[in-house]
Amino acid sequence: MAFKILGISGSLRSASSNTSLLRACAAMAPADIEFSIYDGLDKLPYFSPELDTEQSTAPLTVADLRQHVQAADAVVFSTPEYAFGIPGVLKNALDWLVSSGDFTHKPTAVISASPLATGGEKAHASLVQTLTVMTADIREEYKLIIPLIRTKMNTEGALTDAMLEKTLVTLMTDLAAAKNASEDQH
Repeated sequence: MAFKILGISGSLRSASSNTSLLRACAAMAPADIEFSIYDGLDKLPYFSPELDTEQSTAPLTVADLRQHVQAADAVVFSTPEYAFGIPGVLKNALDWLVSSGDFTHKPTAVISASPLATGGEKAHASLVQTLTVMTADIREEYKLIIPLIRTKMNTEGALTDAMLEKTLVTLMTDLAAAKNASEDQH
């Protein structure tokens, strides 16, 4: 059975470098890894705890997001940095997932890519912090900050940097290996 990785981009832009990175992962995924990309961030309602209680059912779009996360063996986030933080749509999605417990010990990778030399390090740190509170399994080898992203891909969003390609494939195989090792221990 294929190892399932879900990619979630923090950007809604169709030409986003971060979304392009996830598309590259899907295209380069080894044969035993099924890499899919969630594309419904823009359809999620604003988070409200009153819409998500035992007495009320979460909106269908939220249930769909949760189902995607639950079905995944691992999750890869790739996000830009907006005003030194993660984009609001990504934070909104995470807020809907906090109480679900879907990230408890789930192998999770965090990528930030930016045209700036900082690589979106502040957004990266913020996302890691939020996911850590959600008890996601984020190891050092699952963290990737990519500065000057536009020098590593062409205008169509395809990767042109062989080292980055190798790093992304290694990231995916590390996620699969960690999950398999965890299952072997139980």
